[in-house]
Amino acid sequence: MTEPFTQAAREKKVLIADDSATGRLDSWLSSALGGEISRNRAQALIKDGSVTVNDEPVRETRHKVVPGDRIELLLPEPEPADPEPENIALDILYEDDDIIVLDKPAGLVVHPGAGNRSGTLVNALLHHCSGSLSGIGGVKRPGIVHRLDKNTSGVMIAAKNDFAHNRLAEQFADHGRNGPLQRAYLALVWGQPAPLKGTIDAPLGRSGTDRKKRAVQRTESSDSRHAVTHYEVRESFGKSDAGDVSASLVECRLETGRTHQIRVHMQHIGHPLIGDPEYGGAFRTKVNTLPAAAAESVGALDRQALHAFLLQLAHPRDGRTLRFEAPIPPDMASVITALSKI
Repeated sequence: MTEPFTQAAREKKVLIADDSATGRLDSWLSSALGGEISRNRAQALIKDGSVTVNDEPVRETRHKVVPGDRIELLLPEPEPADPEPENIALDILYEDDDIIVLDKPAGLVVHPGAGNRSGTLVNALLHHCSGSLSGIGGVKRPGIVHRLDKNTSGVMIAAKNDFAHNRLAEQFADHGRNGPLQRAYLALVWGQPAPLKGTIDAPLGRSGTDRKKRAVQRTESSDSRHAVTHYEVRESFGKSDAGDVSASLVECRLETGRTHQIRVHMQHIGHPLIGDPEYGGAFRTKVNTLPAAAAESVGALDRQALHAFLLQLAHPRDGRTLRFEAPIPPDMASVITALSKI
């Protein structure tokens, strides 16, 4: 049976297992709520710590229900099915009836998700394009063909219709092997990669310790995905008499486009990005080796120093080659100026 609950507690369900109760907690919950939630949804809520049995948290979906158990289920607030248009300023580099190209600032999330229901690039695009975005990306990511991390700045393209979306998706899936597609980034890294120009060919997959992170995997791993980054050192800063280099400005070109690819690959070769909280933690104290002015500038950077400065591709409608470049944003430019003086 279900205990009554007040309007103020509407997100909490309280259930008492009757004399016939038996079986796994996830199955019992789905059945007891009359199909209001699926078994898979029940499993997710249990693993998330949203279910207690007799006032004790239970995270095991196979937990056996017995008659008399008092089970509490906390349901998250429902998310809107469709993102709402929001009047958020966009730095538009190019726009026509098929595509829109923009310079995404650091800190702007690309599409709505947990903890980011609004204030995203999708919300801004829906407002700017007045509903003329491609629907292939789904309800929460209309028009999105590729993405940049929240704290990565630079050039992005979105599709306004399904025709453009399909043609652009084909180019990104081909990785420029049979067309003009190019994607290049500028990264500030600790130290100086050796050799100064090279290729990192290391498959990536989910980290075994944190599912939100990526890590280099063995080729035979079921989770590994082919990942290749070409890099070249553009400039080095703070070379000591012993030959040590404090930091480098590196151009990275993607042959594949995996989540966090550049960040993980540069960490893999021992030169993580400056300011990277997920993959550069082991180098956090390196800032203490810099002169005061440079250390202050690096300390003020509240994100990974990564900027997508170049995107080149074929227009989805007429095939002409389009090339877009975005200047280094002020926060990274400030760090480069400070580093150049040591």
